[in-house]
Amino acid sequence: MGMGFKEFIIRSYEGQSDRAQVEVLERRCEVGPAESVFLFTDTMGDPICRIRNSPMFMMLVAELGNELVGVIQGSIKVVTIHSCPPMGLAKVGYVLGLRVVPHHRRKGIGSSLVQRLEEWFISNDVDYAYMATEKDNYASVSLFMDKFGYTKFRTPAILVNPVNHHSFQISSNIDIARLKIEQAESLYRRFMSSTEFFPNDIDNILRNRLSLGTWVAYFKGDSDFGSNGQVPSNWAMLSVWNSGEIFKLRLGKAPFSCLLYTKSWRFIDKIFPCFKLPTLPDFFNPFGFYFMYGVYHEGPFSGKLVRALCQFVHNMASKSKDENCKIIVTEVGGRHELNNHIPHWKLLSCPEDLWCIKALKNEGTNTLHELTKTPPRIALFVDPREV
Repeated sequence: MGMGFKEFIIRSYEGQSDRAQVEVLERRCEVGPAESVFLFTDTMGDPICRIRNSPMFMMLVAELGNELVGVIQGSIKVVTIHSCPPMGLAKVGYVLGLRVVPHHRRKGIGSSLVQRLEEWFISNDVDYAYMATEKDNYASVSLFMDKFGYTKFRTPAILVNPVNHHSFQISSNIDIARLKIEQAESLYRRFMSSTEFFPNDIDNILRNRLSLGTWVAYFKGDSDFGSNGQVPSNWAMLSVWNSGEIFKLRLGKAPFSCLLYTKSWRFIDKIFPCFKLPTLPDFFNPFGFYFMYGVYHEGPFSGKLVRALCQFVHNMASKSKDENCKIIVTEVGGRHELNNHIPHWKLLSCPEDLWCIKALKNEGTNTLHELTKTPPRIALFVDPREV
C-alpha cells in the first residue's frame, strides 16, 4: 500500500508477539472529546478484552516495518432489527477500537483497517456494520460517514454517576429482589426482545461471569414476581456488568472546572462530613466501573423504581471488595424519559453518543431507511459486551 510512504500491511492480531506493542499503541492514543477530557484505557495485558465475550470477534493490526501503527476490532452477533424480514433478526458487525498512532495518521492506515474488517464481516454473512463515536470526533465521523457511507442511526445518552462512600437510603416502601438467570432471560425475551439491537444470545450475556446479576424493583404490597408470569402494575428491572474486571480507565486531562470542583468538594466533605456530600472520586489513577444494562420499566410510577435500582447498584459498588470501581455507567437510547430517573452527573456524562450504521447487502437498503428514521420509534438495547 505505497502512497509515498513506506508500505504497511494489514494482518490478524497475534497474541504472543503483538500484545506488548498493542498496549504501547493504546497508551499513545487518547479516547474522548479532544477539548475536554482524555480517557486512557488499560486493558491489563489483554488487548482483545473488549471483544473476547462476543460470539465472534476479530482484531486486525497495521504493521509498518517492525512497528504496529494501527489496530481495529470487530465482533459479530445476531440481534433484533424490527424492520428486517422475515424473523426480525439480522447479523450485525460492530466496529470498535480503531486506533492509528498520531505520527502515522492521514496515510490511509485507518481506511485500510476499516475496509479489511468490513471484508471479514461480509465473508461471515453480516447484514449491517455499525460503530459508535463521540459526535465531535470529526476525524472518525468523516471517515465512516463520508468515506465509507455509514449513516447516523441513533444518539443514545451515556449517563455516568460517581461511586462514593456515602450509601443511598432506599425508600422503605420499595422491594428489590434478585432474579435467577432463567427468570431474567424470560423477562428480557418477553418485554425487551422487540427493542432495537436486542441480542439473540441474551442468555449468554446473563450467564457470563462479568454479569453480576439482574434485579427487579416493585412497591411493597404490589403483586410479587411469581411463576405464573404475572408482573406488578409498576415494576422495573436492570442488570449489572462488571466492566472494570476486564479493563480500567484513567483520566488523562480534565477541564479546570472539573479539577477545581473535585478539590473543593473533597475539602468541604472532609471539613463537614455530616453533610454527606456526593464526592467525586480520584479519576487520575486507573479505575473500573459497573455498566447497567437491560434497564426496563413499566407503570406510571415506575420511574421511582428505576431510581431505587440505580441507588441499589451504587450501594453495591461502594461496598464492593473492588475499591477501584469509581463510576456507574449506563447508555440509554430511544426512551429519553429514563434519563430523568437515572442518577448521573452532567459533568461526567455524554448527552449524545453517535451510532452509525451501514448495510453490507443490497437488500438491506430499505431496512436501513426505516432504521435511520428520526425520531426513532423503538428503544435501543446496548450490549454490555461492547462497552
